[in-house]
Amino acid sequence: MSLAVRRVLPEPVPPSARQHMVRMRDGVQLATDVYGAGREAPAPTVLARLPYDKNSRYVFFDRIAERFTAHGYVVVVQDVRGKFRSQGRTLGWTGEVDDGYDTLEWIVRQPWSDGTVGMFGDSYYGFTQWSAVSSQHPALRAIVPRVTSTTNAPGIATYDAGAGRQPLWLEGATYQAQVWTDNHIHEFEVDFSRRPLIAAYEEAFAAIGKRSAGFDLVVGGIPLDPYNGPHPYDARPVPVLHCAGWFDNLGTAHLRDYEELAKRPGWAAVQYLIADTIDHENYFLEDAPATPESDHMVSVEALERKLDSYTGPAIEFFDVFLKGAAHPDTLPRVRWKLGHVGWRTAAGWPLPEARATELYLTDPAAASGTVPGGGLAPRPDDRAESGQWRYDPDDLVPSAATDTFLQLREHADERRTLDRDDVLVFTGAAATRPLDLAGPVHAVLHVESTAPTYDLFVRLLDLAPDGTARLILRGCAQADRPGEVEIALGHTGYRVRPGHRLALMIAGSDFPNHLPNSGSLESPWLATTPKASLQHLRTGAAHPSRLCLTVLPDSGDGGEGGGPR
Repeated sequence: MSLAVRRVLPEPVPPSARQHMVRMRDGVQLATDVYGAGREAPAPTVLARLPYDKNSRYVFFDRIAERFTAHGYVVVVQDVRGKFRSQGRTLGWTGEVDDGYDTLEWIVRQPWSDGTVGMFGDSYYGFTQWSAVSSQHPALRAIVPRVTSTTNAPGIATYDAGAGRQPLWLEGATYQAQVWTDNHIHEFEVDFSRRPLIAAYEEAFAAIGKRSAGFDLVVGGIPLDPYNGPHPYDARPVPVLHCAGWFDNLGTAHLRDYEELAKRPGWAAVQYLIADTIDHENYFLEDAPATPESDHMVSVEALERKLDSYTGPAIEFFDVFLKGAAHPDTLPRVRWKLGHVGWRTAAGWPLPEARATELYLTDPAAASGTVPGGGLAPRPDDRAESGQWRYDPDDLVPSAATDTFLQLREHADERRTLDRDDVLVFTGAAATRPLDLAGPVHAVLHVESTAPTYDLFVRLLDLAPDGTARLILRGCAQADRPGEVEIALGHTGYRVRPGHRLALMIAGSDFPNHLPNSGSLESPWLATTPKASLQHLRTGAAHPSRLCLTVLPDSGDGGEGGGPR
């Protein structure tokens, strides 16, 4: 029986848009919609360049355009090279610098353009904004990249990835296979039980009749440098409104961009940040898990409610930097949401008043049992201790969500995962007053393995009084020798409420979000008999495995029970 593949074709161009085929420097023509061009006077333009069908319900640009055009902007939305109605080779993260420049050049030559352009959008159409920055076209005056990064090619080793060795993001490889095979999107279920695992994808390509060049780069471990101009960090500074999500699967990379640019002369002066309690697909913590009434992917009413908060900050930003309607000082430098509390403003991020604190992993021998497991304490034990957990390729630890792009749509209870005997879990005592996490979080683990290469997956969870466990942050690393491993979990703004506890989980797999380790030097894509292994964690003063938090002052318990002092 052949694999079922659903081909996603382009939706009709809406009556409110006019499509143009815009010629690039090499003769390739890109399908480009224009909204709101029939004005008496030229106007500033908002541009988005994306691979997901400019006319699809998924990107809802007809509704987005209504909001921008109502505020006096022309909106231009383009299928990138090789996608949907556009011509050219299908390979993401290539050619966007030149195509971005040529599209900007086309815009400024149109009678409806006043010569100024801002760019807007999520994920890949955040990356195309950074590519346009790299092109250094003078018309680009502001960008609003959402839930994205300068180097977000899923599964491909990219220029200055900055994250150290990582287990391969299997979700990203599947994305390459489904989105970047040809002009269309091909939806299919991957049979993750196949060994070697590569066979499941080969079956899909056989059913489609074409291969994904991006997927082949992933499997081959071939690096991809997306910028044929300067890296955006080294380009001419442009005002940026970073719209990041505490639960976004690209959140760590996005905040790294923000922090790196904050160190650069010129860039620091034009950076702004909005950090919300959202995942990659713009589901909110306060609505999690989503209901039919709050799910914007299925409810028109929920989508309309979301679009006001989705476009509002960008309109405000463009009014300042494209229209000059107000002074930049009228915009808060940082707007951030403290999960379970609400919005706050600040002059910068991380917050100057926040402080670093460390919780040490204790009693590791108990950590492989059920919750509460081991402890999180303000000081390490004087004596050296160790705990162990197994990696079993035939019984992999389930991922926090079946789809991390939709982390908050289901916001799963992970208590059953915490109680598995192949993970370690460390918990603090219940908080007696609010503990406000506000800034970066990382774990430092002293580990070794019986395997020549091994993976470490860490999750920070909120353990509620009723026993439910919900994800706050996660991170991972890959190692090939014993010793200290630092694992970035990203940034957050999150209140641990009274009665709740922090829980730290350590595992050797995260399936199906990440490609399982072969347990040997064999490629995990090609392994038919992956090998089990045993991992050891060391704790105590000589090997201080610990959780490093950033907290607001006057929060937490300050005792032995796991709150910061």
